[in-house]
Amino acid sequence: MMLFKTPTPHSSLSTFPNVMIKVLIFATTIILSACSGGGADIEPNPVPPDNPSSTYNGPPPATDDVQAFKLNVWDNLSPANRCGECHGSGQAPEFVNLADVNIAYTEANKIVDLSRPSESRMVTKVAGGHNCWLTSDSACADTITSYISAWAGESASSGTTIELIAPTERDPGNSKTFPESPSLFASTIHPLLTTYCAGCHDENSATPISPFFANSDIDSAYAAAKARINLDNPENSRFVLRLRNEFHNCWSDCTANSAEMETAIRSFAEQITPTQVDPKLLLSKSLFLTDGIVASGGGRHDSNVIALWNFKTGSGDTAFDTSGIEPAINLTISGNYSWVGGWGIQIIDGKAQGSTASSKKLHDLIKSTGEYSIEAWIVPDNVTQEGPAGIVSYSAGNMARNFTLGQTLYNYDYQNRSSETDANGEETLTTPDDAQILQAALQHVVATFSPTEGRKIYVNGTLAAEENVETGGTLTDWNDTYAFVLGNEVSNNRLWQGTFRMVAIHNRALNLEQINQNYDVGVGEKFYMLFGISHLIDLPESFIVYEVSQWDSFAYLFDKPFFINLNNQTIPSDIDIEKIRIAVNGKEAKNGQAYKTLTTRLNSSQYSPETGQMISPQGTVIALEKGPQSDEFFLTFEKIGSRENPFVEPPPPPVSLPVDQAAAPDIGIKDFYEIHASMSQATGISMAQADVAATFEAVKQQMPTLTDIGTFSSSQQMGVTQLAIEYCNALIEDSSKRATYFSGFNFASPANLAFDSLAKRNQIYDPLIANIMGTGIATQPAVVDVKTELDSLTDKLVSCGNSCPVGRTETIVKAVCAAALGSAALLIQ
Repeated sequence: MMLFKTPTPHSSLSTFPNVMIKVLIFATTIILSACSGGGADIEPNPVPPDNPSSTYNGPPPATDDVQAFKLNVWDNLSPANRCGECHGSGQAPEFVNLADVNIAYTEANKIVDLSRPSESRMVTKVAGGHNCWLTSDSACADTITSYISAWAGESASSGTTIELIAPTERDPGNSKTFPESPSLFASTIHPLLTTYCAGCHDENSATPISPFFANSDIDSAYAAAKARINLDNPENSRFVLRLRNEFHNCWSDCTANSAEMETAIRSFAEQITPTQVDPKLLLSKSLFLTDGIVASGGGRHDSNVIALWNFKTGSGDTAFDTSGIEPAINLTISGNYSWVGGWGIQIIDGKAQGSTASSKKLHDLIKSTGEYSIEAWIVPDNVTQEGPAGIVSYSAGNMARNFTLGQTLYNYDYQNRSSETDANGEETLTTPDDAQILQAALQHVVATFSPTEGRKIYVNGTLAAEENVETGGTLTDWNDTYAFVLGNEVSNNRLWQGTFRMVAIHNRALNLEQINQNYDVGVGEKFYMLFGISHLIDLPESFIVYEVSQWDSFAYLFDKPFFINLNNQTIPSDIDIEKIRIAVNGKEAKNGQAYKTLTTRLNSSQYSPETGQMISPQGTVIALEKGPQSDEFFLTFEKIGSRENPFVEPPPPPVSLPVDQAAAPDIGIKDFYEIHASMSQATGISMAQADVAATFEAVKQQMPTLTDIGTFSSSQQMGVTQLAIEYCNALIEDSSKRATYFSGFNFASPANLAFDSLAKRNQIYDPLIANIMGTGIATQPAVVDVKTELDSLTDKLVSCGNSCPVGRTETIVKAVCAAALGSAALLIQ
């Protein structure tokens, strides 16, 4: 599908006002010398924490397993700045005993679970806040999990069995929920936020920091504030705890300030009328997300992961590499970004970048194997990004890289520097244009390279693009001084807007089976939620189970419901289940009811005691209201077993009369790409000509993106003018092309003689007019008017007379060309 229609230079248009060409003539004389620019240097980054290092002089490891323990766990945790200061010299358990690694091995086996590394006591203790060496307890816990997994090797279960346990039964209760209107928030909490927090948490502040709950726009502020307000226990609101316990930006006395914030939130909450559960509904038992059973994150193929970012922290300016492979490439997040609930980070106008020192790990470990994979779970913000926009990059800027995974419109682009490419990894491997593979949705993208098969791109478990090469080359030319970056280039000129849910770098090329294994596991924190229905079907220990995860900061994903009985009872074959709805905080959710048309029957022939009976393979997204700690969920049914409660759809809202819109203009303006193509057609200069292409990349964001002429601005005209100047410059500097284009004109003649007659001037004017606006077209401007304007410009530029400098003739032709090329004659359609 073509997103941009290539225009011809003769597009019809209404007569344009002379003021547009006059403005351009003025602009042309000002910026006759086109701007030029280059890439930025790699930005300095904070030096990462010291790599773990300990000197061991004790008895040698007694077995191969002790040696594996030493290399993967003891070496990483024994330094004094981690666990060695206490658990290496006297404090039980001595799992990093500094004198004898065999003693440490014995002690470690008491606090690790090699089949389930993440459930090891060593991990859960640190996750609870015990002596984490990073600023994130979860990052430390994940890193230790990686150490233990590496030690365990194949003994670590790749597909841990989940044991479903009946939750504590609870009937749905009445619940306070946030009112749709922000008016109450505006009169209670918002004044404090705008008074004391707007210096950072307002997107229009000098130093904007997400979340923007102090915006002057009440709707956006209210949306950002909800997750930080606890309606049931105002004293536990994040706004209060940040002041009371963390002393975060108190405006006077922290105790008094937190009390003032709590009073405001309590006033807000007390004015909300609780939602009453409709007594006629057929209800399951209720659950909070935290009542769910954690679904294992196991099952991934991670044998060769050398860097991993799960974005679990949820706050701060660091994304931690929890691969357990040192040095950790902890990414510093800068610019405008936002943490996303359910693990993730959204890049709005910024990036996440590692230091060159820690990034060198990628160079060293990938060159040692000669192959690698980039794996990412991402959500592009849109399908209009170009550049290519940098999703994952290991580079020095936009012209030198080891590798880059990027986006151009609906395509994924993959550049890799090898012995078969240039220093920029060209030619780029791109997914097919007509397939429109990249979408603004959660996607699993894997880019692989091997010297035997070259580059491949997989999307959602399917091969989307591959090189047809005899050899992919080698990585001998990789540069170890580059930096790893997400969401941009290190030179800050390839912004990618979207959300990262997980990124991993492997120093092996994953095969299709391994990629599908990781795709099937999915991403993010998940829970099995067991909604009790025993009281509705008279069968004890019966549940409908959903796999539930926090989709982002605003919603939950309910996926693949199934029925199960935890008593292994025989299932009757006559239990009908029809039209399930998901309810939140006392009421059925307004949107996302994907199961409201479902009809199924529980059947013993389709039921398995191990896996239950599938109810639906579908998933649906339900809006977050109070947050994962406070939202109470339950299910409603129109029919279940012998019970029925038909749902009555509310009457549709009255049809509103359409409002007459203002009359649309008969003419429009070309967008940036159409202007680029039209100028190429009008001058005969290729769009790919180096100087033209560079200028277009520099100014295209300043040029029109909409075709509505009412949106056209003077700043856009300046961008158009710069591109016109570069096209004309390329035309005039090419002696062969200009001789053909301006046939008969003497460029060697001095300026005072070259333009001293109308005939000589027409040798310039006529070909420009013919190629840019055409002739004999009624809706185009009058040729005589255009020549009058161009004459005015020429007169000004030849006013130097006999004292005109050498080369003035070429300069004047460039100016006249740019004035015509960048005028409304070409821009309007």
